[in-house]
Amino acid sequence: MNPFSTATGGIAPGSWDRLVGPHLYASADWLSFCHGDDPGRVGAVHIGSPDRPRAAVPVTAVRTMGNAFYQWHETLGGLGLPSPGPKGLMAGQHRGYHTELLHEPGMTHDEAAAGLLPELRRLAADPLTRELTGTPEPDPVPCLAMFVDGRTVAAFRRAGVTTPAVLLQLEAWIPVPEGGWDGYLRSLGHKRAATVRRDRRRFEAAGHRVERLTLEECCEEAGHLLACTEHRYGHPADAEVLAQSFEEQARAMRGRTEVFLARTADGRPLGFCLYYVWGDTLYLRAAGFDYEAVTGATEYFNLVYYLPLEVACERGVRRVHAGIEAAEAKALRGGRMRGLWLLDLSEHSVLEGMDEKVAARNADTLRTLMGSSNAVASALDDPALAELL
Repeated sequence: MNPFSTATGGIAPGSWDRLVGPHLYASADWLSFCHGDDPGRVGAVHIGSPDRPRAAVPVTAVRTMGNAFYQWHETLGGLGLPSPGPKGLMAGQHRGYHTELLHEPGMTHDEAAAGLLPELRRLAADPLTRELTGTPEPDPVPCLAMFVDGRTVAAFRRAGVTTPAVLLQLEAWIPVPEGGWDGYLRSLGHKRAATVRRDRRRFEAAGHRVERLTLEECCEEAGHLLACTEHRYGHPADAEVLAQSFEEQARAMRGRTEVFLARTADGRPLGFCLYYVWGDTLYLRAAGFDYEAVTGATEYFNLVYYLPLEVACERGVRRVHAGIEAAEAKALRGGRMRGLWLLDLSEHSVLEGMDEKVAARNADTLRTLMGSSNAVASALDDPALAELL
């Protein structure tokens, strides 16, 4: 079976999703969206039968990667570490910044890693993968996992991977306590809760109109607002291309998309936040703002954090996945920080034997991601990060 034949490696979506649980970015619909970006180079490997897989992981045959966060050669080079080059097999999908090993309930994470590691290495050595990635002979096709959490790193290392993991980013999860919105405010403590209440009052006083829509209903506005944000931070972006991508995402996700769209009193769109409720988790997916239309009424914090958190409280969701970047803003609003890592799964990795140098670079990366924020330092919730301090 060609593991790149479909988004789920030839496994029927229903069979695949039996393994997915709360992991939105590993779902068959999300992988279908990723597959649409690059048909024939996005798929999956599994153990067990196609009708009843026991464990699985998405894969991407990387020839080029437009998203800088996924360009492992640039990341490694920037850290002064050796790189296997830009091409290769990636364990993980190229959207979402979180790769998950999936497995049936009766299997441990360690057992899943032990079963999937030889399958990943076998696929990296397959002539089909060499062709898809454009890796020249006689160079081996590298196999790297991107944006995996500490639990997955540990499982792969117990399965036989001996190379050290490289810290990429901090990922924020905001617990949603019992007691609804009031319970959430109590969990922040008096000072931070007072800041949230003040932010909410300022937003309400501004007179903005907030609409709750599906992504299908506002792709054009979302594309425009995301392009505005990209331009603000110096990144080239085409609003029409972004709108088309949102249309494709909406089709792939089949009615699961939810959006807060804020408009000024005269109807001008000023900001949006796209999110998903999946199982016991609300996933913050995308946001954008027209900074010529915002009025300084804490629009960002209200659209991206407070309104989705109110939804989470209403629906009994237990946590909000706030993703990467803006670590301090997330920590101040209850986020707990965990590491996301690059792990070279190749049998003969260029990082072999570089444990001390990688650890030093990881400590540098963590200090950069934390900045001088005591809030971020206090929010670290990952033993692997604690070892770097």
